[in-house]
Amino acid sequence: MNGKQGIYNAIRNFLFSSANKEFLIFLFFLSLSGIFWLMMTLNETYEKEFKLPVRIINIPNNVVLTSDATDTVKLTLHDKGLALIRYMYGKELRTLKINFKPYSRNNGVVQLTAADIQRIVYQQLPASTRITAIKPDKLDFYYNYGLCKRVPLRWSGRVIPEHLYFISHIKYWPDSISVYAPKEKLDSINYVYTEPLNYANFRDTLIVNCNLQKQKGVKMVPDRVKIGFYTDVLTEESISDIPIVGINMPEGKTLRTFPSKVTVSFVTGVSQFRKLRPSDFRVVVDYRDIARHPSEKCTIHLKNVPHGISRAKLNLQQVDYLIEEGTP
Repeated sequence: MNGKQGIYNAIRNFLFSSANKEFLIFLFFLSLSGIFWLMMTLNETYEKEFKLPVRIINIPNNVVLTSDATDTVKLTLHDKGLALIRYMYGKELRTLKINFKPYSRNNGVVQLTAADIQRIVYQQLPASTRITAIKPDKLDFYYNYGLCKRVPLRWSGRVIPEHLYFISHIKYWPDSISVYAPKEKLDSINYVYTEPLNYANFRDTLIVNCNLQKQKGVKMVPDRVKIGFYTDVLTEESISDIPIVGINMPEGKTLRTFPSKVTVSFVTGVSQFRKLRPSDFRVVVDYRDIARHPSEKCTIHLKNVPHGISRAKLNLQQVDYLIEEGTP
């Protein structure tokens, strides 16, 4: 106890000694002048821009907003500094809430003009505050009554693997989304595209989480998806013993070709090549071509090519043939 009393006495003697008395008086008047200056400054009028999030409230249960439920409006307010500080740190101007029913239109749009916004804001402000500017001067919120459809996804942008690699297939999670929009808009939407992607020089499977491209007056559920780009190594291969088949043959006629089987060469991925069989390809001769242009040889065509095959070509373009009468 004596120790604490001694410390207290020492501090009091130091502060109120004759050497420090003038310094304390100086600090007192400095603080007093600072308070007077601050009060005079805050009593002046200023302009300050405020950003207010706008929310649509009291939305009926059967209504779906097809645009963002929140937006932002910028207000420039004119008032004394003290009032503006109160708006900055108080609760008066936190959110601009808009009732759905008074501003909804039969065309599926909730519309607010600058005058509407000004009238709503003034209800939250004292008479001394004036609004000198509003940005934007109009707000539109789109809605419908639950009309939607499922739409497949497509990616957009630039996705290029390393040299000698290619994208063998693409997978989406989910593979389609629900789109809400007015009927005219909904009928015109066949695909929904992602925001532009930009990936290059990868060799392993690439998994990307990305947003969808926004459209005015369209709501997408979900608005964020996952895409998998699966790569494979390019290889040039060929498959032999693919039979030549005649098509559009008249009844009672049989086509025989010499040779009866051909080889097709192509470029594909290594893993894809392991799954291929000759029956995956179809090589044909069209009897109508023979009838229109009779000659010693007939032209063969590669009709069916499996997915993931590129630059497919036959080792022969024409073959000898014989048309026999009778059922084979």
